Amino acid sequence: MTQKRATPTIKRRRVGGQLRRWRGTVRSGDAAKLMGWDTTRLSRIERGTYRVSDEEVRTLCQRLGVDDPDGVEEVARAAEQPLGEGWWAAYAGRIGQNYLDFIELEAEAQTLQVQHPVIVPGLLQSPGYVREMITRRPTAVSPEHAEMLVAIRLARQAVLSTATRLHALVPESALHATFESGPAIMRDQIRKLLDASEMANVELQIIPLTTHPTYGSSGAITLLSYKHPWAKVASVDGPMGGSHTDDAAQVSFLEREFAAIAEIALTVDKSRDLLNEYLEGPHK
Repeated sequence: MTQKRATPTIKRRRVGGQLRRWRGTVRSGDAAKLMGWDTTRLSRIERGTYRVSDEEVRTLCQRLGVDDPDGVEEVARAAEQPLGEGWWAAYAGRIGQNYLDFIELEAEAQTLQVQHPVIVPGLLQSPGYVREMITRRPTAVSPEHAEMLVAIRLARQAVLSTATRLHALVPESALHATFESGPAIMRDQIRKLLDASEMANVELQIIPLTTHPTYGSSGAITLLSYKHPWAKVASVDGPMGGSHTDDAAQVSFLEREFAAIAEIALTVDKSRDLLNEYLEGPHK
């Protein structure tokens, strides 16, 4: 029998994680016996280091008494998804695995909540702004690698052309950035934000300059929600790159953090008015 190709690493981990949640309080040894497996195999499946087929997903869930036919079918479908699907697969081995995983998580999300305390979030950056952020960073990369990162960030923005909903919190301080390339960079960026604010699937709020600095001081946050039964994911940026988790307690904490910042941000309409003021004023 031909060995089927494994699903992507992040997909395997999410499949295994959902099976673990469905197992609940059933001991791993008892669950493994239901399938005629040893405990090691089940452990590896749940940790995402071993593939599981769609039929095995259905059988295990049936024997565990999982009463969620739609959820089981969704996980079974994901278990059979071939390796290498998605435009991001072309960058495997060329960028960090965490970033590659995040791109896939972002591309498959139904809703995205994004907050950055310093800059315009990546999904809303204009091409000129993207290039400034990547090519002028203190930790320089080669021109070839920088161009690849620019292309990736712009390609990620395709999610806004789908049914994905985005709620973005943008710091007003980011609108004060100046670049050696000239004021056209920020003028184009503000136009990009205004255009995005008119999209039906985008909710854009500006965090005013007068906001107490404790709001957003914990760093950039991205919250990702999915169709049933997948768990929500939270991603936090850092100087060494981003990290993500589907731990329910950690996700809940960051959801409260995001909600608190959104509460003190300007409304969508007032945010749009402020962007127009910047376009007509200091950055004209």
